[in-house]
Amino acid sequence: MFRKRKRKAANEQNKEEKNGMLSEAVTLDLLKQATAKMDDAEIVQRQTNNGASFSLVYIQTLIDKERLNEAIIQPLLQSKHQPFIQGISTSSVLRIHSMDEAKEHMLFGAVLIHDLENNEWWAVKLENTLSRAIENSETETIMYGPKDSFTERIEQNVFMIRRRLPITELKAERFQAGSNTKTQVQMLYIEGIANPDIVDIARENISKVNFDMILESTNLAAFMDDHTHSLFPQFMQTDRPDSCVYSLGLGKIVILLNDTPFALIAPITFFHLFQSPEDYVHRWVIASFLRTLRYLSFFIAITLIPLYVALATHHYQMIPLQILYVLMESRTKLPFTPFWEALIMLVIIEIIKEASLRMPTKTSQTIGIIGGIVIGQAAVEAGFASKVLIVLVGISAIASFLVPNYLVTKATTVLQFLILILASFFGILGIAFGLILLLAHLNGLSSLKQPFFAPVAPLYWRDWKDLFVRAPLPWDKLRPEYLKTVKKWRVSKEEGSE
Repeated sequence: MFRKRKRKAANEQNKEEKNGMLSEAVTLDLLKQATAKMDDAEIVQRQTNNGASFSLVYIQTLIDKERLNEAIIQPLLQSKHQPFIQGISTSSVLRIHSMDEAKEHMLFGAVLIHDLENNEWWAVKLENTLSRAIENSETETIMYGPKDSFTERIEQNVFMIRRRLPITELKAERFQAGSNTKTQVQMLYIEGIANPDIVDIARENISKVNFDMILESTNLAAFMDDHTHSLFPQFMQTDRPDSCVYSLGLGKIVILLNDTPFALIAPITFFHLFQSPEDYVHRWVIASFLRTLRYLSFFIAITLIPLYVALATHHYQMIPLQILYVLMESRTKLPFTPFWEALIMLVIIEIIKEASLRMPTKTSQTIGIIGGIVIGQAAVEAGFASKVLIVLVGISAIASFLVPNYLVTKATTVLQFLILILASFFGILGIAFGLILLLAHLNGLSSLKQPFFAPVAPLYWRDWKDLFVRAPLPWDKLRPEYLKTVKKWRVSKEEGSE
């Protein structure tokens, strides 16, 4: 009998450990130890009008101090209830059972209340709602369309999305990332449209994130990428709620993080990196022209300077005679080969670009423009670079900024250097080989296990209406085929014909 009782007690103890119920009890001394050397932590001891004693423990920088007296202290002092915690009218009163719970609530802006007579601990959420105002997007500016952008408050960001999508099918699942930062994460999707397999993959990837500090959306994306070593992002970053809503309507997933204004959108393809919110504001002909111009600019940015080096080094016989005379005249006194000449100028351009980004806003544009002109002119006069190369470098630098995605702009720079090296050794054949490797790499990527180079590979002809050109919106009645959405039609009258 004694063995059975002992075994039963051991099983109950193991069960409590598995459920997380067995933990260190909350005491005032332990909380004092936890908040030691924290100047913003306060412990207050008071008594109600009935003589019942209670203690308050909180971190004043994390709570709304203006509401502390009105919402907690005065109701407790005047409480005639038993237990007196019932005197607090707010609904966000939670019972605390362990030190881990107490510290977690306190560090997320709650006031801990200790009922000394009943030896019970409670937490009242009184989080500081300090946040900046909603402003215009600085990374994706448009002339027409919505002007609001996300802030660092995740609740406010969810509100801006739900305001545009007032449907109960919009689901928001809460996660926590970062063992130290405990960053709040919310995954949004539209149930009945988004592919459940994609939702499961995203949910599993977020749950598997094991790191101590997740401070920004790119930190989370680094752990969720299917291909960590690729130059190309597999998640779209945006601070525009209208872009997130449009993506949700297509059947994609949106991931929001607290304390960062940038959301993650997935799955995406390579071609989404060239799309701008303004594409759906302009007339479809103008939007198609601008989108085609971005693809052309990307191609120019990665091949123009390598093509110059290839022609000047290996294939000068392919240059028209009149242009060849100009090129020979500009390169007559240069001490460097075309490769080193181009490499030096590209490195200088990157230095100027980085300097303009790090400088104060009011001086960065001036430094970039004047620095480029002065250094370019000085390089020509000193005989370190040809006039032709200065022109080509300027065109290439400007073309790289036409891509809306900043991460792709940086990837373009690395690709340019890699193709430049191939062009210096193998000429035009090296450029062709580099482009083939780039296409093979893009074809091998995926975003949340979905093909990154769709709808080109695999081929989905139907999705080409919003690829290189943007077809009129009334023609785009079907959601992207590569997403394999539950509900394919975007118009209600077509549902019956499915």
